[in-house]
Amino acid sequence: MSKFEIPELPYAYDALDPYMSAETLEYHHDKHHQAYATKGNELIQGTGMENASIEDVMVSSFKDKQHHGLFNQVGQFYNHVHFWNWMKPNGGGTSLPSSLESKIKEDLGGYDEFKNQFTTKGAGQFGSGWVWLAQDNASGKLEVLNTPNGENPVVYGKTPLLGCDVWEHAYYIDYRNARPKYLEAFVDNLINWDYVLELYEAGPLKVAA
Repeated sequence: MSKFEIPELPYAYDALDPYMSAETLEYHHDKHHQAYATKGNELIQGTGMENASIEDVMVSSFKDKQHHGLFNQVGQFYNHVHFWNWMKPNGGGTSLPSSLESKIKEDLGGYDEFKNQFTTKGAGQFGSGWVWLAQDNASGKLEVLNTPNGENPVVYGKTPLLGCDVWEHAYYIDYRNARPKYLEAFVDNLINWDYVLELYEAGPLKVAA
């Protein structure tokens, strides 16, 4: 049995047009995400982590340089499982659930400041990586951060509530090298705030140290 199996998209391939094309989703979901799952299933064999949670596998393999190849695959597998759910047709914008809006105002200064930090840090991530809205597991505070390659907030003791993929394969078909334009479209038109709220209300992730 495969440990890592990619989920079906929660919408049709063309549902996010014109902000993300069917061609992008077909390549990104069917080819890139599948490749992370396939390689992850291969590399986890014989590690003793076969029955651990995906979050625990990520943290353990991130800390152990011997398994960093596994981390790269599992991190990207995990990130993408959530990425598809962080978007929806007619999403984005300022229509946040009230509890989330209040928390963003309290910790970040409001929606406009969140958007500014999210788009600026995403555009400023050198090379491949991600930009996140995360909650620190110790303090409970929200923060915006960017990470390289397949790294995510989980390995830094934080719970990801929202993430945007800024690897070129996420946007190059639709936006060419205009990453800032892609990030603007993501925030204004694609974010699934209901899913962000679901993760926020679930509370901090419990991951083995």
